[in-house]
Amino acid sequence: MIKQLTARVEHLERRLAQTSQNSSKPPSSDPPSAPQRPATKPSGRKPGGQRGHKGHRRELLPPEKVDVFEDCWPSACGSCDRALPASWRRDAADVRRHQVTELPPVTPTTTEYRLHCVTCPRCGELTAAQLPDGVTMSAFGARVTALVAILTGCYRMSKRTAVSVMKDLFGVDLSLGSVSACEQAVSETIAPPVEAAHAYVQQQPVVHADETGWREGRERAWLWVAATTLVTVFRICRGRGKAAAKALLGTFSGILATDRWDGYLWYGGLRQICWAHLLRDFTEMSERKGAAGRVGTSLLRCTKKMFKWWFRVRDGTMTRRGFRQKLKPLRLEFERLLKLGQRGGTPIAGTCEEMLSLFASFFTFVDHEGVEPTNNLAERQLRHAVIWRKTSFGTHSAAGSRFVERVLTLRATLRQQGRNVVEYLVHAQQAALRGEIAPAILPAAQERIGATG
Repeated sequence: MIKQLTARVEHLERRLAQTSQNSSKPPSSDPPSAPQRPATKPSGRKPGGQRGHKGHRRELLPPEKVDVFEDCWPSACGSCDRALPASWRRDAADVRRHQVTELPPVTPTTTEYRLHCVTCPRCGELTAAQLPDGVTMSAFGARVTALVAILTGCYRMSKRTAVSVMKDLFGVDLSLGSVSACEQAVSETIAPPVEAAHAYVQQQPVVHADETGWREGRERAWLWVAATTLVTVFRICRGRGKAAAKALLGTFSGILATDRWDGYLWYGGLRQICWAHLLRDFTEMSERKGAAGRVGTSLLRCTKKMFKWWFRVRDGTMTRRGFRQKLKPLRLEFERLLKLGQRGGTPIAGTCEEMLSLFASFFTFVDHEGVEPTNNLAERQLRHAVIWRKTSFGTHSAAGSRFVERVLTLRATLRQQGRNVVEYLVHAQQAALRGEIAPAILPAAQERIGATG
């Protein structure tokens, strides 16, 4: 019993000591008592811009983008106080430019459509006029509808906060139900381009995938992400297993970058296991006592050495061929250490055995260009959604989940391509009112291929 209780205490102490540096917990969950991240070596220089550093300043807008020009002339000499008459101004050659940008007061425009009714003199039937083409039956136009969806979906505002912002900044009165209606209108509008983005991701050579917890109504759900360089898609599923992963990846057959979650074991193509996750696991191992701690410390030291070489490859100070040569003995050392941790009944035996089963996927990035050793791309794309989840607690319905996954896809993809989300959504809503499909969110090259194909 003492042996069992001692083991349980050790297990609970390890869980209590978990931080973002030795587990998959996010940095925001670290308590104040968590150890500080290793600081960089101080340079001894004073804070701020250094001597010789090129300054950054606000650039003046070109004349064609300036709305109002106002000429200011001196009335007296700044040295002798002599008056400077207007007749001398024609000789002025030096003009100093100063620009002030201001927001005009925003006043919403309301258009009332009067649908007159006329009685037919022949049959006596009363006929009412129809709304013009492009006019919605909603009480709000395309720009208001798009802006409400942007406030909740892109800026993570609650529905009540969005109502307040629309009233305070734009003078538009909304109810909570109207916010939901605007969200659903946008969700239906962007559904086709989002589906096209999903198909595009499944055709790419490298995809980063990840998942995080979600809640739909009273049920547990999971938010999945598949990220590429220029397009990222999200899906909310009730499961975290094989079926959900297959629904996300579909026909994808390239290189898949993930963590070690079992939901990806079905994938038969090449995989890249995230070394950021491995680094945290090795850190946790190194904090144990005895043989397990020694194995973890050695694995941690080898991992840091590998990353040091990889950073040199990325900045161009080491060739990829040289990196492969230097990594050959390190691969063997990783395998030896994992096998050492696997045997002897150590508390890390199960983890080491699992890592050995995936060992072939640890070094895919070494032999294939364009593949990163970490899954940071997918994790970065999830951060916005994770913060949103903390304040919204998930979604209440399947329709709400569709809005979340679609607007997250839209936001992430357009930001990756340097495109304006507000401008796109307004154009998309205007197209929907004309009965047209929303513009594509795929990269320009892909759009041209689709147009010619």
